[in-house]
Amino acid sequence: LAESARDYTTGWLRWRKSTSDSEVLILAQTTTRPPTTNEMAPKNTTGPAKGAKKPSKPSAKAGAAAKAALRGVNSHKVRKVRLSTTFHQPKTLKLSRAPKYPRKSVQAETGVEQHKVLIHPLNTESAMKKIEENNTLVFIVDTKANKRQIKDALKKQYDVDTVKINTLIRPDGTKKAFARLTPDVDALDIAATKLNIV
Repeated sequence: LAESARDYTTGWLRWRKSTSDSEVLILAQTTTRPPTTNEMAPKNTTGPAKGAKKPSKPSAKAGAAAKAALRGVNSHKVRKVRLSTTFHQPKTLKLSRAPKYPRKSVQAETGVEQHKVLIHPLNTESAMKKIEENNTLVFIVDTKANKRQIKDALKKQYDVDTVKINTLIRPDGTKKAFARLTPDVDALDIAATKLNIV
């Protein structure tokens, strides 16, 4: 048998046998093999395949991102214009305190109470000399009392006005106050009637 023709489309071989009477064609089935690239049918590229989505147009955001990726994000920095060499924090709102409950059950005393400012008057020889010659009363006062508190205490307790008040701390740690009265008030009269030290 001599191979006469090979038909790859059907997978059959045609064989021709020469005899004296006539030629007989013998068809024999062969194993199929994949066609080569030259034998493959061309793909249809004119239209999209079934079930495939149409390519959408790129959005503006994607386009901007693509441009930024090409030219870089640090190519053009925007800097704040500073017109001063000093830095200032912004003045934000600062609310005043409004406590919901007292932090201490018993509040501490603020300052000196009025009836504790003047402890007692002095009637020593030097104090009596001040009363007679300088129209000045001498008191032992609280060590934490200031001159304004001493003046207010004299006004409320003895109803006298003072021109000037001098204070000092004695060697024993107590505070002594010299209250000079106004000229219209006699210190000796106040010492005799209201203080009872003369």
